[in-house]
Amino acid sequence: SWQRLRALTYKETVQMLRDWRTLMLLFALPLIQLFLFVYAVSLTTNHLPTALVDDSLDSRSRDFIQALQASGYFDIKLVLQNEEQIIQAIDSGAAKAGVVIAPHLAENVDRGQGSVLILLDGSDSFSVQSGYSAASAIAQKYSLDLTAQAVRKASPASMTAGMQLPVSVATRVLYNPDMRDLVFVLPGLIALIIQNIIVAHSVLAVVRERESGVLEQLLATPARPIEMIIAKLIPGMLVVTIDLAVILLVGMVGFGVPFQGNAGLFAVLSILFIISSMGLGLLISTIARNQRQAQQLTAVLNLFSMLLTGFLYPRAAMPLWTQIIGNFIPLTYYMRIVRGVITKGVGLTFLWGDALILGCYTVLALVIAAAASKKRLD
Repeated sequence: SWQRLRALTYKETVQMLRDWRTLMLLFALPLIQLFLFVYAVSLTTNHLPTALVDDSLDSRSRDFIQALQASGYFDIKLVLQNEEQIIQAIDSGAAKAGVVIAPHLAENVDRGQGSVLILLDGSDSFSVQSGYSAASAIAQKYSLDLTAQAVRKASPASMTAGMQLPVSVATRVLYNPDMRDLVFVLPGLIALIIQNIIVAHSVLAVVRERESGVLEQLLATPARPIEMIIAKLIPGMLVVTIDLAVILLVGMVGFGVPFQGNAGLFAVLSILFIISSMGLGLLISTIARNQRQAQQLTAVLNLFSMLLTGFLYPRAAMPLWTQIIGNFIPLTYYMRIVRGVITKGVGLTFLWGDALILGCYTVLALVIAAAASKKRLD
């Protein structure tokens, strides 16, 4: 058995090294995806192109407009005449936000009745979230500044009493105090890229052998299905492990994302995830009869992995049936591991459950893939 396994592993290694184009893609594609996601994807949208209608044209309206622009979230690109023109600008895509300042803002502010209407493009969720939060914060700060100015003009005694707000709130953000999107996105992005590469390589490797006739020759040998599967795991696992180390190093050195946890623990759990993902890919390869089917099944898995594993959207807010689907994808558990180790620096005490599920997933996927790999072509 060991002799057969060694021979099969040697065959898989030689075959991988000869296919230098695929090997180059295995090393280059993760880096390309990493740079594209890092520079193209941002969960916080700023510099929203903004249309303005200022019917007040006084010092208060100018101060408020200056506060909007100084925040960095709103860039005044269009100055229009009415609210309907702003809606048309948002409909055409020329603006993502609109600001309508009613007449006599200064007088209304003095009476405590000042109001400003801010319109946001609801078709872009990230723009809405960022714009709504920024507008609320700017309006609150502007109101507090006006209140402080009024108190100062009243009397020293009332100023001292008025400057004390009834509720004092202190906020501290753990693990990512600067609230950088990259610190949140990069660990999950590494996990997503690695799974995509592993599954695609595993699926296509088996399907290509079936189409080229190599699988028929292997079936004529004494090699068992489990030995053929393990032989495919070993060289692929080594290549993907190198991929993981490279993109993790690029993320830490090139993009300044700190690594807070234990490197040894991360390596062990990552190898477990790599094996489980390759087992999933081999399982898919036993279902797909040609490369087209393999690509379609891989695309469906990638879509589910991006949406249902917690990569971008929190799983706690998802319906139960979507959470159940996500539980069948190994990335769901590795996503918590990679963020827990890299971002939080937690240990196996908090991650043992996810590690155990990955281990069970690995064994189950390999057993099912071996059982589905019959010693026959049909």
